[in-house]
Amino acid sequence: MPRKVTTALRAAHHATPEERAALGRKARRRSPRSGHAEYRPSADRPGPLTILEAQSATRVPELVPIRYGRMTESPFRFYRGAAAIMASDLAGTPRSGLTAQLCGDAHMLNFRLLASPERQLMFDINDFDETLPGPWEWDVKRLAASLVIAARANGFDDAERARIVRRTVRAYREAMIRFAGMRTIDVWYAKIDAARLEALTKDLLAKRGRKDLSRALAKARTRDSLQAFDRLTRTVDGRPVIAADPPLLVPVSDLLPELRRTALERQFRGLIERYGATLPSDRRTLLADYRLADVARKVVGVGSVGTRCWIFLLLGRDNRDPLFLQAKEADTSVLAPYAGASAYRNQGERVVSGQRLMQATSDILLGWERVDGIDGRRRDFYVRQLRDWKGIAEPERMLPRGMGAFGDMCGLTLARAHARSGDRIAIAAYLGRGDSFDRALARFAEAYADQNERDHRALVDAVRAGRLPGVR
Repeated sequence: MPRKVTTALRAAHHATPEERAALGRKARRRSPRSGHAEYRPSADRPGPLTILEAQSATRVPELVPIRYGRMTESPFRFYRGAAAIMASDLAGTPRSGLTAQLCGDAHMLNFRLLASPERQLMFDINDFDETLPGPWEWDVKRLAASLVIAARANGFDDAERARIVRRTVRAYREAMIRFAGMRTIDVWYAKIDAARLEALTKDLLAKRGRKDLSRALAKARTRDSLQAFDRLTRTVDGRPVIAADPPLLVPVSDLLPELRRTALERQFRGLIERYGATLPSDRRTLLADYRLADVARKVVGVGSVGTRCWIFLLLGRDNRDPLFLQAKEADTSVLAPYAGASAYRNQGERVVSGQRLMQATSDILLGWERVDGIDGRRRDFYVRQLRDWKGIAEPERMLPRGMGAFGDMCGLTLARAHARSGDRIAIAAYLGRGDSFDRALARFAEAYADQNERDHRALVDAVRAGRLPGVR
């Protein structure tokens, strides 16, 4: 981490615990916890479509309609793609003045099952495209609003939604208080593995919820490069290649004529070689045991649709020893206009450094690189394994009790991530042992869910009217 980032995040960390707690209590006077309940769109609020179109201007043009199409499907799908819109809105909300490394897009589906380097199944934050230091409240508010939006889609009533958000925020608050009392190194060792996840939710979930969790854990363990190999490849002339599924998955051989394709493939080989320099030495040795076999452009997610994303099929010992890597374009964080520019010149390094800082354990092949594209433009990328025991929640299957339990895990996980970089003692003192902040976030989340529905309707109307292209 660059020196100025470390200084910015930890300026007060060498004060005594009493001084740090006093800093948090002082922040309450400057920004009362009850004030976080407020959300009103400002008079000069940028139109949501203006923000989306500005993002689309830098993306692959033929993929932009897919992004809009996915975002029109539901208010929740819209919310997943609207991190830039919410960043603009959060900039005008109250803040305590205390900062931490932010995920930047901490909605509920960015908390999921992942594999640790030791091949343990973990529950952690997954997506760090927008990571940046900033007000810790922004992550908590994005998480809270996502739960209300998902709960509305399931038909939960007002009281059920409020209970879910209050539980989630209480879990964050109480976890932060526990972390404030822990030794610093123990905060960094803290994690939620599969065994702890099952133990923590045992008394929170009904029988159906426990069965769903067991099924999700088992399914996640099957999602690896071998599964991707079986699903995404076919054999041509005795060698495996990535199978086309346009427009969502397009092999480079189908994208460009042979001369330009050869140049692009040469660039990809160079990318993999140079990206390896950002890995620890032992992992560079691991990467060197693989050779590049094929490349394809892949459409991923909702908010990321249209950014440049490539998957690489690498082969090790033989043609049945695959490794899939994903190289994803990293642009400036949507938080940067409001929280300040990144200290990293390479946006891929920004993503990787934020991920390593916030996750309990990270992908052993996580790294970054800068590439000069065939269009002459220089772009930053981060690289990771395509599938590594990943499992995602299914909010549409959740009952109120199950969503509340899931919120508990998200709140705890987010607090651990923030406690690593932020002043956990000051944040804990700001939050306090009462439920003032919990209740405020429940009201904020409802108000912002209303705003999200209005913005979703604006996009739906624009697509229906033909003003914006949308393809499902």
